[in-house]
Amino acid sequence: METDVDMIMADGGLGLGLRNAPALFQAKREWARFLDRCISSRLDPDKFDTYVCLLNSKHPLTSASIADIILRPQPMNHESLDPRIPRYIQALASRKLIDTPSILKALYKYSTSHVQAQKTSNIPSETSEGKTPSLRWGSSYAAEEVIFYRLTKAVALGTGITKPSDALEVCKLMAKWMALFTSAAAAFAQDVMGQLQNPQSKDEMEAARAAFVMLLLGICENQIALSSLSRPFAKATRRALSESMASFIPSIIQGASQIAGRLELFRTETLASFEPADKKKDDIIPIMSEIETTMALDNFVVPDLPSVNSRAGLYIYLNAALVGRPLIDDAALFSYLHNRYQGDIQNTTIDLILASFDVLANAVFRNEGQQATHLLRSYLINKLPLLLATLATSMYPPLSAQFCITEALNQVDTNAFPTLSAMFDDTHNNNTFTDSVRQDFCFACCLHGLIPESSIEGLLGEITYQTLPQAGRYVKQNLVEECTGDPERTQRLIGELDNMDGNVGAVCQALAEMIGRLCNNKETMTLKLLCSQLAKKPLALDVMLLFDKPITMLHPLCELLDNWRYEEDQGEYQPVYEEFGSVLLLVLAFANRYNLSFMELGILRPSFSFVAKLLNIGHVYKPLEECTEQEKGHLGGWIQGLFDPESGGLADELLSSCPPQDFYLLVPTLFHQTVLAFCTNYLDEESLKTGVEYLANTFLLPALVPAIIYMSNQLWVELNHGQEHKAVIRILQLILLTKQGSSEAQTMLSSVVNIIAVPLEYGLRSYQRFDPKSQAVEPLLKAMRDNLRLSRRTASATTNELEAWCSTPNGSLSASVRHTIQGFVSWSVHPGLNVMPTSYTHRQILSAAQMIGAKRLLRVILDEVKAQTEAGNGSIAHDVATALICAPDVTNLPPPPKFVHLMEEANLPMLYPQLRVSLRTALKWEAEECKTIQKTDLPAAEIAVRLHRRVEAQMLVPPLAESMLANLGDALAVADIAQGVGVGVGVGADDTGMNLDLGGGGGADMGHLGVGDAGHHGLDFGAADDMFGGLGNPGVGADLLDGWDLS
Repeated sequence: METDVDMIMADGGLGLGLRNAPALFQAKREWARFLDRCISSRLDPDKFDTYVCLLNSKHPLTSASIADIILRPQPMNHESLDPRIPRYIQALASRKLIDTPSILKALYKYSTSHVQAQKTSNIPSETSEGKTPSLRWGSSYAAEEVIFYRLTKAVALGTGITKPSDALEVCKLMAKWMALFTSAAAAFAQDVMGQLQNPQSKDEMEAARAAFVMLLLGICENQIALSSLSRPFAKATRRALSESMASFIPSIIQGASQIAGRLELFRTETLASFEPADKKKDDIIPIMSEIETTMALDNFVVPDLPSVNSRAGLYIYLNAALVGRPLIDDAALFSYLHNRYQGDIQNTTIDLILASFDVLANAVFRNEGQQATHLLRSYLINKLPLLLATLATSMYPPLSAQFCITEALNQVDTNAFPTLSAMFDDTHNNNTFTDSVRQDFCFACCLHGLIPESSIEGLLGEITYQTLPQAGRYVKQNLVEECTGDPERTQRLIGELDNMDGNVGAVCQALAEMIGRLCNNKETMTLKLLCSQLAKKPLALDVMLLFDKPITMLHPLCELLDNWRYEEDQGEYQPVYEEFGSVLLLVLAFANRYNLSFMELGILRPSFSFVAKLLNIGHVYKPLEECTEQEKGHLGGWIQGLFDPESGGLADELLSSCPPQDFYLLVPTLFHQTVLAFCTNYLDEESLKTGVEYLANTFLLPALVPAIIYMSNQLWVELNHGQEHKAVIRILQLILLTKQGSSEAQTMLSSVVNIIAVPLEYGLRSYQRFDPKSQAVEPLLKAMRDNLRLSRRTASATTNELEAWCSTPNGSLSASVRHTIQGFVSWSVHPGLNVMPTSYTHRQILSAAQMIGAKRLLRVILDEVKAQTEAGNGSIAHDVATALICAPDVTNLPPPPKFVHLMEEANLPMLYPQLRVSLRTALKWEAEECKTIQKTDLPAAEIAVRLHRRVEAQMLVPPLAESMLANLGDALAVADIAQGVGVGVGVGADDTGMNLDLGGGGGADMGHLGVGDAGHHGLDFGAADDMFGGLGNPGVGADLLDGWDLS
């Protein structure tokens, strides 16, 4: 078996890490302190060699830990490695305190290439699963070049790899390095004009890559490595090496064609020869088939069809981004817009404004309700001007933001968005959600400097009495400082989340930062007030997610809840329960409203997290025989304290012995025992009322969330001839119909009902079918009617919508999708003034993808595109189909990038969830079968390939780095100029840089170094690819290698 020894031993060995944790921590601290003193005092390597022996005898560490300490950045210096570090490494290697795998691993972990790749989100998959720190070197390429050269010599001399386990570990690390260099090279290629990276960094990267290629070739010829790779248990390593080489080789082929050819020979012949004989043929056939399929797709010729940006395209994208939890990610949106409009800022701006108005008009005329229209209106007034301000940075005279806004407003439907005078026209059908939107939007644009205030009346065509916000434009940092000095300011800001004045973005970001600060500082009293206020405003949560991702706010909250502990001198425990419950209530509100996964909550260790357990099993009761003695004691104490009037209530002794986390996980079991006791007459009506009155106190009210979800689930099953059902109904009546507690408690209860309304409705409807004569259900449903409208925003279709789509004649759900596409094409063909957009909700596409699958849905889309193309609307139909396939899917999202980053910081393995097949993937599969489809239906094959190319073109550039957003417009303009003048973007080295083709005069193969022969599948290096031809010449490279012996 292949075992990453360093992974096991880094923390003290198997089973020893926890027991020896203090000693291990002390040893690491001493080594780090020693290194700091050596560097600060410029200690000579000879003295370092003497001292390091003494240090290791007193504080021994594994080679992986030592290499990590030596090569990691320091908070005071994370720009580049100290020049003495390679010489210190030499001393450590000579003492066998570090080895080749540990050096490669630590060097990879902190490499600058990670930073370069992340600047364009061009991160290799291996990196996402690895263990990486928060700090990386700003420029490690020079040190990497030196270390790679020295490792090359050590491997060539037989001292760099001495045993099979080291060989396999080195091969796995080389696979990761290849993926990293490939990703970094791609990042430099995308950054044509050097907007993200210093141009010098590219030269340094190529120099380091050239040294790495030499090391790679040496390992490919190493006898121990070849022997180890040939073993049956090395299958995974061979696969990783082969896959990384497949992507790495094309990145060096331009500058080192002959070396690339030899590496390809090693991949396709040497590695392939190690596979079992009976599997070689089976393995080779799929590889060749994949190559042939890719070549067929790339070379497939399709007739030209003009590309158009229809009005429906961006309308579809925004509908998808706002149909559930808001997915308006600035970087992703700008990337999509740039690809779609190819840098045409004027049309980008106008179409974005129009599409935003269209989406709101569509929601109003579809009667989507307050929940949808409030979010869409806030997006239009509070978010859109910020997006336009970013686009405006790339506008140059005579083009201006004012011109684009004027052009867009001239095309906005005045029936849907009336002027001020029309609002007072009795004959006009006014709507509170669209009234004054044009005016509010103009003032928001003025607030952000897009248009002058004097031009607003001209834009609206009439006199307006509205003014800019009295406080002017908010700045997030100023708001944070105000909230820090005055906690009441935080409460007032929460009230401003409903405003439509253009300032809400700064408010949302300030509140998000305050949540993080209060959690870090453990200011739980202030945090309690903030969380309780937010939890009762579900529409405000929608608005906040227009400007921040859930993990930004929820990760610190979940960390606080998971690590909440009583103080040693804790006096009162009820306030602790109240503070804990308020914070938990906000987390539950987010998680249930948007159906968030533990990754989106930022929970790093679900199996150890209280919040994750509460969300996953917090509604499941435990049989008494499965409870621990402690849980039984707590359960008895809570039952007695809640339901026994003579017990004196809930004493501090119970609350102090039962932390809030234990109580909330015990709630379903507590209510299960309560239901059983009440339906068997062990608990009378008065005692039950007493218990519910206790639970109506604010310090226990959030516990009703898991309690009611448990009871809702109980209503789904037939229990004891309905007696337990009746007990559940009675408890729900006492909770929902009896107004108990203070006004604050009633407000919190409303927040609880917002969370549980949907599952409770399902449970009550189920009970109603079980007992149709019951008169108890309707009052409960009526009591939470308003809460139902605010309970969920998950992009799930309603029952009425599904019934309408599935009852479409001539094809059910598939036919309804075709009708929608036809509506988009018709609207885009005739986009006249005051024409309502096609009635649409992206829930239709999401439901179809879930019910009939992505492949069948794609077939429906392709068939309709084919029909529209034959009817002469091919260009618009292709654009509509492209928008549907590129649209974000809120129900099928990968882990947030910040979660991956947090996992890397915590040195935890990253396990990616299994996602459904997307329309984009299904289209790729369809296009790859173009040769087969061509034989029976040539137009269908052409449409699939053409559509695939357009989708990949619009999704090509990864989301841009957040740091680039401030100057995104300039970057897009520069990229356009680069395309216009034909700037090259090749990833290989050019004639003026480091050439990976290390040819020389005096040829020499690896044989003269004693590391393999042709009988062991070695590479016969000719004169053109002499790796070491120049290393013996003084001043050329020998100084990099001399003296580094890993023996």
